Amino acid sequence: MENGCFKIIEPFLNYCKVKSMADAIVNVFLEKLLSTLAEEGRYVTEFRDQFEKLQTELQLLQCFLKDADRLKRKNHTIRKILADLRELIYEAEDILADCQLQSKDENQFSQGWLACFSPPKLHFKYQSGKRLKEITEKITSIKQNISSFLGGPLLFQPEVISAQDQMPRWSSQVYDHTQVVGLESDTQKMKDWIFDAVHEGAQEILAIGVVGMGGLGKTTIAQKVFNERDVEHHFDRRMWVSVSQTFTEEQIMRSMLRNLGDASVGDDRNELLKKINQYLLGKRYLIVMDDVWSEDVLWWQRICEGLPKGNGSCIIITTRIEKVARKMGVKEARIHRPKFLNKDYSWLLFRKIAFAASGGECTSTDLEDVGKEIVEKCKGLPLAIKAVGGMMLCKAPYYREWRRIADHFRDELEENDNSVMASLQLSYDELPSYLKSCLLSFSLYPEDCVITKEQLVHWWIGEGFVPQRSSRSSTDAGEDCFSGLTNRCLLEVVDKTYNGTICTCKMHDMVRDLVLKIAKDDAFYNATGTNYRHLGVDNSMDKKQLIANQKLRGLVSTTKTCEVNKIESGIAKRFSECRYLRVLDVSKSIFELPLSSLLYRVGTLQHLTYLGLSNTHPLLELPDSLENLTNLQILDVSYCQNLKFLPQYLIKFKKLKVLDVSFCGSLENLPKGLGRLSNLEVLLGFRPARSNNGCRIGELRNLTRLRTLGLHLTHADEVKDSEFNAMMNLQDLEKLSMSFFDSHGSASDLTSKIDKLCPPQQLHELSIMFYPGKISPLWLNPLALPMLKYLSISSGNLAKMHKNFWGGDNNIVWKVEGLMLESLSDLELQWPKLQQLMQILRVVNVSWCPELVSFPIEDVGFRGGVWIKEQIRN
Repeated sequence: MENGCFKIIEPFLNYCKVKSMADAIVNVFLEKLLSTLAEEGRYVTEFRDQFEKLQTELQLLQCFLKDADRLKRKNHTIRKILADLRELIYEAEDILADCQLQSKDENQFSQGWLACFSPPKLHFKYQSGKRLKEITEKITSIKQNISSFLGGPLLFQPEVISAQDQMPRWSSQVYDHTQVVGLESDTQKMKDWIFDAVHEGAQEILAIGVVGMGGLGKTTIAQKVFNERDVEHHFDRRMWVSVSQTFTEEQIMRSMLRNLGDASVGDDRNELLKKINQYLLGKRYLIVMDDVWSEDVLWWQRICEGLPKGNGSCIIITTRIEKVARKMGVKEARIHRPKFLNKDYSWLLFRKIAFAASGGECTSTDLEDVGKEIVEKCKGLPLAIKAVGGMMLCKAPYYREWRRIADHFRDELEENDNSVMASLQLSYDELPSYLKSCLLSFSLYPEDCVITKEQLVHWWIGEGFVPQRSSRSSTDAGEDCFSGLTNRCLLEVVDKTYNGTICTCKMHDMVRDLVLKIAKDDAFYNATGTNYRHLGVDNSMDKKQLIANQKLRGLVSTTKTCEVNKIESGIAKRFSECRYLRVLDVSKSIFELPLSSLLYRVGTLQHLTYLGLSNTHPLLELPDSLENLTNLQILDVSYCQNLKFLPQYLIKFKKLKVLDVSFCGSLENLPKGLGRLSNLEVLLGFRPARSNNGCRIGELRNLTRLRTLGLHLTHADEVKDSEFNAMMNLQDLEKLSMSFFDSHGSASDLTSKIDKLCPPQQLHELSIMFYPGKISPLWLNPLALPMLKYLSISSGNLAKMHKNFWGGDNNIVWKVEGLMLESLSDLELQWPKLQQLMQILRVVNVSWCPELVSFPIEDVGFRGGVWIKEQIRN
């Protein structure tokens, strides 16, 4: 771009980066629009006048839009104005995206400046310039309408905001999501009922009901009981089923069987029930039916009739409707009605979250006074307390800021006496605009759906929701966004790794109700609409939603499990009309038409940035048409067992940041030249070629932005002598996983090559799976990996640790905080010696390692400052 044009736009670019607009989508794409203006050259300067006028009008609107979220909920006129503005911003952003494609196409040819005068180019310039002028005029009209509504002109008064306020205070998890308060008596009462059933010799299934209003903590109480160690030991089988408001009897039984380790694909209802009976026959079992709504309980009566009786088995039902519990067989004496948290417990829960960074202690009298005022408005409802607590955790600890939040909460309660919904609305209003966009993405998923963090982060990056910072990788920034939502208690954690990293999450139904409403109002998603910009792929997908929608930006697989998705041929043919589609995730899908036919049409979507084909069958190869997807940033083909090779054109995807080919059993190697993808941040499932016909491990040297690497080695000749240092200079690499599953040839030959590899010293997390050698690698020592925090070793032949592992003659100790040892039947280690070597160890997860000496046998929580997960002996 010409210097003069950039100087005009640059102040506004900086200004937009620190302001907060009401409509989340407007703000996200406004920033994308303006950043594109700054980056692009030829085509932007062609429309310089139009863009300068557009910049001026948006600049004036920015002041009004800062506080428009609450206004639009109250006033239909404001809501309509914002909706019109949103559509104009989307269209302007589309024009800029087309400009980028045009500029890219010109650079691919050697026609020079004469190409600009070809008929297609002239037509594009004429149409785009004309439409930009119309957009600017409409935004001018919007500004005038707002001025009339406010009774005066809009004035531009930029604020000075520090860099600290531009990002959330906590971009990683800072508190334990599992901690609860005030549930000791609730838990004990229900456990007494469970254990008494055995002593009383009950011949029927004990039915316990947990009944109360939304946000009272019914599910939390049931989870607490379900996960108690003595309850776990008491039952042979345990099943947790999230029922939700929309379910089928077959879905319930499939969920029960999944809890029992059976995928049960293809069985009918009678066969499913027979399987459940066989698994439970002669066993004492516990079933939790969480969040039951329907008063028609015939489905449960049919299931219950097929369950084995006696043995002290138990069913726990959580519901808001007492009649439901009674109809499901719960007697009055076994109905538990949770009470509101008292004043002390309410304050304790709040400060555990809001002051988590200081160990849950409030050291400011002023903040304590305001905090207790806020907590009092929550009326003892745990969900409300957690929502406002999570919000305050992410706010600066200043009295003025807390006072503002308390006043805002008071105003919300005047309009909505439901303290839970008021607290959730307040929490949403206080989100940074990019987190609002991230939160709205949950509107596509079914109720109680368990969602992987990976899919969410990929979606957010692909659609541009994640704010870009020069010093922060896209994947790390996406993780920050996820942490921003979990820290605010807007997401419920479902599953974590041994080191505390969150893998999956879900959303409380009351939070989801709010998200659905906002998503509909902001034209993000509506289950019954045909003109929204995002759509979930599931079995009930209405083809009209796709056929009629050319505005679509994201099409995302939202199935709860690996169910069959069917995309009809007629729908697939319309893909090419969704020309501004950024995100396409059809993972876990089986198609009625050949998958190659669908992907051929996907190749026309040149704006696509995220393509998710994980666990998609039968994917044999990627068609040539995908070569056009040069804007692609994320490609996920993991768990595609039939995928045999990746095309050579993959190395042209210069913008690619994430490439996941993990668990592709038929894939031999990756294309030669992969090292040219210098923007790669995540590479999973990398199999080095055994010859020069594919990508050798030496090409990793060029991937200097890698943050996460998954390496799969099976043959000694996959590593040449000149390639031992391939990973040494990957200074940004923090996570490395090495798998040797299905290794061939001499184990000693492969292990001798592994010994000579040089992982980077700054590595934070290391995972080793199916290691073929008896003695640990030479480089697995505290001197070579001085910054290692988490170490996981699972499966394989490992029998003892090399002397280097113990610090050698220098007596160097590890800085490891988390350790997992799993399925190592030959490994001999002594717990006291390991503790002495890893002195800051906090988490230990050990299972199926029978030769370990002095390791604790049971999950006993903290012992000597270390959390011991479990040690199982054969």
